[in-house]
Amino acid sequence: MNGQMEAEDSCVSPSTVQAVIGETTSTSTIDIARTMGSFKIPVLSHSATCACLSNRQQYPSFFRTIPSDYYQSRALAKLVKYFGWTWVGAVRSRGDYGNNGMATFLEAAEKEGICVEYSVAIYRTDPREKFLEVIDIIKKSTSKVIVAFADGNDLDILTKELYYQNVTGYQWVGSEGWITYRYVATPMNYAVVGGAIGFAVPNSYIPGLKEFIVSSRPSSRPGNTGLVELWESVFNCILNPNTHNASKICSGEESLANTNTRFTDVSDASLLNNVYKAVYAVAHAIEGLLTCDKGKGPFPNKTCAEKGKMQPWQVLHYLTQVNFTTKNGENVYFDESGDPVARYTLVNWQINYEGIITFESIGLYDASRPEGQQIQMKDNIDPVWAGNQRNVPRSVCSETCLAGTRRAFLKGKPICCFDCIDCADGEFSNTTRCKWPHSFSDPASSFGQLQDKRGKLREPSFSEGCSAQTPLSELLPPLKAQKVQVIISNDFSYMEAMEEVGSLTTSISTPIISRPTEQDGANSMLSARAE
Repeated sequence: MNGQMEAEDSCVSPSTVQAVIGETTSTSTIDIARTMGSFKIPVLSHSATCACLSNRQQYPSFFRTIPSDYYQSRALAKLVKYFGWTWVGAVRSRGDYGNNGMATFLEAAEKEGICVEYSVAIYRTDPREKFLEVIDIIKKSTSKVIVAFADGNDLDILTKELYYQNVTGYQWVGSEGWITYRYVATPMNYAVVGGAIGFAVPNSYIPGLKEFIVSSRPSSRPGNTGLVELWESVFNCILNPNTHNASKICSGEESLANTNTRFTDVSDASLLNNVYKAVYAVAHAIEGLLTCDKGKGPFPNKTCAEKGKMQPWQVLHYLTQVNFTTKNGENVYFDESGDPVARYTLVNWQINYEGIITFESIGLYDASRPEGQQIQMKDNIDPVWAGNQRNVPRSVCSETCLAGTRRAFLKGKPICCFDCIDCADGEFSNTTRCKWPHSFSDPASSFGQLQDKRGKLREPSFSEGCSAQTPLSELLPPLKAQKVQVIISNDFSYMEAMEEVGSLTTSISTPIISRPTEQDGANSMLSARAE
């Protein structure tokens, strides 16, 4: 909050809170946002990602400058599909962040055709036996990819136990809750999750931030003593000698410029940038309120807010209208749920030549791009995968069936797990299913015997010897006023084939065209049948 006003009547006139910036975790933010919503006081979080906070009925005054897990969970599902992993395990933190995020991921994964072998929950206060149970499930699994929607503190405990149990070699896919959490990036943990990939909030450069931080000075004023503890720790002195017996007293004029602390390290300003955007969003909202033209206001009877008596609900209105560009070119605005556009950096755990663990940016995810173009990999850097491998690992329950066989699903198993059995006589398959060829309206006829189980000709016919370059007209007998059913091979384009068929319409009254589906494979035959 803003603390007490320093005016003479401060004891009886507390300052009006126009907005609240925070909190960091989803769980604590939920409580604050629910309370403030009743008073229509805006709450802007830089770090709370729970999709539940987008519910305008429960949190009518909530905004955030970090994307919702609604988008992150779906982005993770698309990422898993992008690399061809259809058989994965799932680990989550037992809390609002992990439970809601993983629930959305499981729903999105099912739609993407991804099967989840197991889904387990962990929490930092769990007894060691609980973590060992989770590890036992991982050890017995056959999936080689683990999706972890977890908090860094929870995952740190799990990875250490995995290290002690020598459980390594799995490809980890992480949420922003831990994938760039520096505390987790230790040599011990790297032995377990090295090569991990996941989405993180994009890093950003904030002009003037470093200079502002190093010029900061501690204050003893009530409600603004945040730097006192840091100051005394960094400079090994006491700011208030009246309360401590100390040989060294701080002057408060010491400089942070030459110190090496997390406070002055702005190399990763991703979350700081979110705070920066939240503060500026409130500033732009207040500016819009103060510059309102009389008689053209957004409130009843086209009134404006009283400049000396602005209310939080009025600031709330202007926050919904905010649309500005930061100094580093970022466009900031909120949708109807108070969420920003979902953009993530795809990072990869690597070790540089100095032996330091780095979070290399290997791609981008932008939810505003068209479907199929949302993930873009960078060409100038190669990912490192689990076990320091350079090739993308595989994680499937069952390998694709060979031509001439079909999938036989296993009772009680996910659809990604199946056996491959031979096709029946008279059927063929060049992918995963057995079926009659499109041109064979009568399987018992001689045409039904033209192809074997692998789609190859059994008996000579006029389609024998055709290729992608052979004109369709050369494959058909000279027919007039007859119906011809044509099957287009996947070996050449559909449009080229249609042009060929069009050239035959002078001698064929009604060509009936069947276009194979993608599942028909690249070995589909071209055939024709005259009636």
